[in-house]
Amino acid sequence: MPTPNKTLIDLENKFWQSMVDQDTDAALQMLSEPALMVSPHGAIKFDHAGYRKMAEQGSMVVTAFKLSDMEVVFPNEATAILSYRVKQEVASKGDGKSSEQEMNDTSTWVQKGTRWQCVMHTETPAAAGH
Repeated sequence: MPTPNKTLIDLENKFWQSMVDQDTDAALQMLSEPALMVSPHGAIKFDHAGYRKMAEQGSMVVTAFKLSDMEVVFPNEATAILSYRVKQEVASKGDGKSSEQEMNDTSTWVQKGTRWQCVMHTETPAAAGH
């Protein structure tokens, strides 16, 4: 049986892979409703329809990712907070030009019944050389 840490790390990887695969339905299975996201673009609260619009009509796509320096904290048995560094390749849907970004991310997951769902995600650019 997987450990709670492994379960959450696997879910985080699965969510990222759903973005690479452009599999919005898979992502929605892992998202709480509503959910929050904080990034350099601002803070937003969204429901499943809002996520679908962002994922399917947004101008950028994630084409590859690598998660590292993963830490998992359980404030209680039904809440998990993950922090990690991600190296991500993103590309414009229009011209396909890609760029690599290194970010520091956190995700907060809550257990609802037997399923874990992501309720909040933050992303900030990693400092160069760190």
